[in-house]
Amino acid sequence: MQERRVEVAVIGAGTAGMTAFRAARGSTDSVLLIEGAQYGTTCARVGCMPSKLLIAAAEAAHMVERAPEFGVETAPPRINGRAVMDRVRRERDRFVGFVVETVEEWPAEQRLMGRARFVDDHTLEVEGTDGSQHRVIAERIVIATGSTTVWPPFFEAVGELLATSDDVFDWDDLPESAAVFGGGAIGLELGQALHRLGVRVRLFGKGGGVGTLGDPEVKEAAIAALGAEFPFDPDAEVEKIERDGDAVVVTFVDDGGKTTTERFARLLAATGRRPAVRGLGLEATSLELDDNGIPRFDPCTLQCGESHVFIAGDVDNYRPILHEAADEGRTAGSNAASFPEVRAGLRRVPMGIVFTEPNLAVVGEGYAALEARSCPFATGSVDFASQGRSRVMLQNQGLLRVYGEQGSGMFLGAEMAGPRAEHLAHLLAWALTQRLTVPAMLDMPYYHPVIEEGLRTALRDLNRNLRLGPAPVPRSMDCGPGA
Repeated sequence: MQERRVEVAVIGAGTAGMTAFRAARGSTDSVLLIEGAQYGTTCARVGCMPSKLLIAAAEAAHMVERAPEFGVETAPPRINGRAVMDRVRRERDRFVGFVVETVEEWPAEQRLMGRARFVDDHTLEVEGTDGSQHRVIAERIVIATGSTTVWPPFFEAVGELLATSDDVFDWDDLPESAAVFGGGAIGLELGQALHRLGVRVRLFGKGGGVGTLGDPEVKEAAIAALGAEFPFDPDAEVEKIERDGDAVVVTFVDDGGKTTTERFARLLAATGRRPAVRGLGLEATSLELDDNGIPRFDPCTLQCGESHVFIAGDVDNYRPILHEAADEGRTAGSNAASFPEVRAGLRRVPMGIVFTEPNLAVVGEGYAALEARSCPFATGSVDFASQGRSRVMLQNQGLLRVYGEQGSGMFLGAEMAGPRAEHLAHLLAWALTQRLTVPAMLDMPYYHPVIEEGLRTALRDLNRNLRLGPAPVPRSMDCGPGA
């Protein structure tokens, strides 16, 4: 068995691990990056980028389908599933290639391919992908092992007809139909995209969740918009899942309370991800673990207890989003290099986006969190049904709700289901970062005609409800007296 001693060992070469490695290398060359399977991040391989490639194809098909509503006569779109998936895989591989090239430019002696397992607080045993055995003794360690897909065990009754969200992007062709399970971001995005690409879809949620929305009015608007396009039950009552030959048979209670059976070509499990800590041997350390086997850590410094071990990215399950993983990796890597001197790292305003149409987004604490801490806040809203630019684009559906603090007029956050909400979410996150008041936000310029005028309408409503300004002009158009 080969033995190595290093100052910092980073376990996992995803977004958090790569960033931690680079941050630690800024202070020492005695750093080792250990990857258990293959280079290329979750985002590039099975997450952000391939899902957006599939969504882009779906949007193209949807635009052709709706063209007659603009007076543009077209033939119904013909979906070439093999061509769609070929482009998804090709472009996915291109994104992955960029990541792999970056990692392989780093010194070979600072990289090790193999599965790591803790033997004690400072020692890792690594089984190399080539069968070699290594013992790594590290003064400090960063855990950045990411996450893996999970699904209920009874899904396995359908055998190879079960696919996870990771599997979708390796499909050669689109299935005729799919039962999609999961009302979170992944299930919503894949469910709508597959539907728009000609796959017969039924989406089964659980517990009433719709992405990360917590505002009941916004959630209702999102359910209405998505449910008008394809069958979506955010709190489905599924009685049985079976396999019959080449079909997945799902028995469920429909909207009318009637027990119904429907057959599908695939069962797509988009039922979440769990931190990848299994097999890591954390029980051999002195670290305090929570009920899910994750080390307890400080979310500001990423330090596990008072130890020399740090954790970053999806594995800590704090904010499993790419830009958060990068920030956490930077903090964890820097602190591992400078230990025992440890500093709080950057924590940005929380922001989550679901790339359905309409987009779903939460900025700041969100409605449920504000209610939970009994914050004295007011709300303002805009229904996109009559918003000018949204109607022009035939994307006039959804609801935006903004929140402000009573007394101070501070902007607190927003939830939305609306057209191009991915951009509105960024504007609002920046406003929250700058600690703007609602009146200050209303003093900003709003061009015409843009969707941001809908945001102005919501802020005016909020301003009035905070008793900081007059009531908005009733039933006014953006180009009329309410401009």
